[in-house]
Amino acid sequence: MNIYGLKTCDTCRKALKSLPQAQFVDVRARGVPPAVLRAAHEKFGKALLNTRSATWRGLNQDQRACADLVLLVDHPTLMKRPLIDMDGELYLGWTDDVRKQLGVG
Repeated sequence: MNIYGLKTCDTCRKALKSLPQAQFVDVRARGVPPAVLRAAHEKFGKALLNTRSATWRGLNQDQRACADLVLLVDHPTLMKRPLIDMDGELYLGWTDDVRKQLGVG
């Protein structure tokens, strides 16, 4: 199991604490593997992009008009997080629903 997120993100820390067996991947330092990113975009679409982030607010209109996957490769901190990959099944966020699906509190 991999958790993709930011080491400074409180929500990512909560997920990692609840899933101690998971490997944490800091997207700022290592990015998200292209195959995982494509699969996540296919599953979650626009929901994968965090348009409420400081990174998004710092982009100009031309940058915001780029394709989602291009934006996420160029600015991995734009990804909503955490993105959890458990045996190829992807989960986005740390909501009650995600925790229930993962069998965590």
